[in-house]
Amino acid sequence: MNLRDRASQALRFDDLEGRFDPWLLTVVVTLASIGVVMVASSSMPYALSNGVGAFYYFNRHLMFLAGGIVLALLAMRTEMKQVEQHSHLFLALCFVLLLAVLVPGIGHTVNGARRWINLGVSNFQAVEAVKLMFIVWLASYLVRFRDEIGNSWKTLLKPLILAGALVGLLLIQPDFGSAMLILAVTGGMVWLGGARIRNLALPALAGMIAMSFIVLLEPYRVRRLISFSNPFEDAFGSGYQLVQALIAIGRGESTGVGLGGSILKLDYLPEAHTDFIFSVTAEEFGFLGVCVIVALFALFAWRALRIGWRCIGMRRHFSGYCAFGIGLWISLQAVVSMGVNLGVLPTKGLTLPLISSGGSSILMTCAAMGVLLRISYELDRAELRAARLRGGALPMESVGEEDLEPSPQTANYRHDAVATPPLREPRARVEPKLGAQR
Repeated sequence: MNLRDRASQALRFDDLEGRFDPWLLTVVVTLASIGVVMVASSSMPYALSNGVGAFYYFNRHLMFLAGGIVLALLAMRTEMKQVEQHSHLFLALCFVLLLAVLVPGIGHTVNGARRWINLGVSNFQAVEAVKLMFIVWLASYLVRFRDEIGNSWKTLLKPLILAGALVGLLLIQPDFGSAMLILAVTGGMVWLGGARIRNLALPALAGMIAMSFIVLLEPYRVRRLISFSNPFEDAFGSGYQLVQALIAIGRGESTGVGLGGSILKLDYLPEAHTDFIFSVTAEEFGFLGVCVIVALFALFAWRALRIGWRCIGMRRHFSGYCAFGIGLWISLQAVVSMGVNLGVLPTKGLTLPLISSGGSSILMTCAAMGVLLRISYELDRAELRAARLRGGALPMESVGEEDLEPSPQTANYRHDAVATPPLREPRARVEPKLGAQR
């Protein structure tokens, strides 16, 4: 083979591109489409009662969804190596945003909760951005200390302490639901990153005791627990919203009352287009519609975790941990939101991802979907190129030393694909460590 042929093959190799995960893309688009339909159906009575026009919240939802699509497209075009390089900046921004909420003139209070930043034209809920940025930082931390986190208390406690600091700022707002979600995602990512279950047990127990004490400090949280355990005891007081949600779900029966046929959204179920949109969906589409939504979120969780697992197998650890984090975040939030509507969990104030109306939530959830799709694209590209190398599409003699240490986005897979001997003996490690037991 002459030099020109080798150069041509190398050029074709570098031009190989991946594809976005089709299952993941289909699930995201389907959930967002369901959200558009259900926000339109559930928000009209509430909008009319507020005198803002029947399609006010629907148009608002479309506007934020369009903005979220722009953020998703930007994320889908950004290399994960560039994201990893700015992880410390993301951590700093987490604290800046949560502190800005508490500053007079910047923070905005709604219903006694100071969770929003006043942007003039709209309000932005800071914690929605914090969820994604903290996952990115934690993923980079796990990459840097993945060989130590299973044995070193100092390495393990650092992300837990930082997560605790974020939780403290959230509790000041207060935002108990998001605080619990961040703690759960942190614990899950640290465990998937190699921390031992026995080492996580003590911080988890301490965290549960602390959060229980915090719940008892606030009378309204105690009332939520009481109404959750028996909402019909005070059906027109603290248990009113849950009772109405359960009635809506019960009316749906097997196939629902039909799109637009919900009665409970007619000012019986307060703000049905946000936290309790799942109940309206169950009323209008019945048990069948509920099963479809649950199946879509289950499929999303499977694809996100599978992408993360494959990334770890390709030694793309940062991308893998980001996929784990985003999968845990969206899945846990969906489970909590649906659980609250079904009366199996206390009210937390968390939206149903991609379906509920909510500007900040839609924007940042779409951005997270863009990051996850980008991870799937880079993974597919790496696997394709590795397969070409193993299959002999690019002869070994045409691969120079500069190709063995290529651009950052392809650095992880070529060593594995070409199977060059390591420069030093690697440390023994099973990939990934799913919480060692001993």
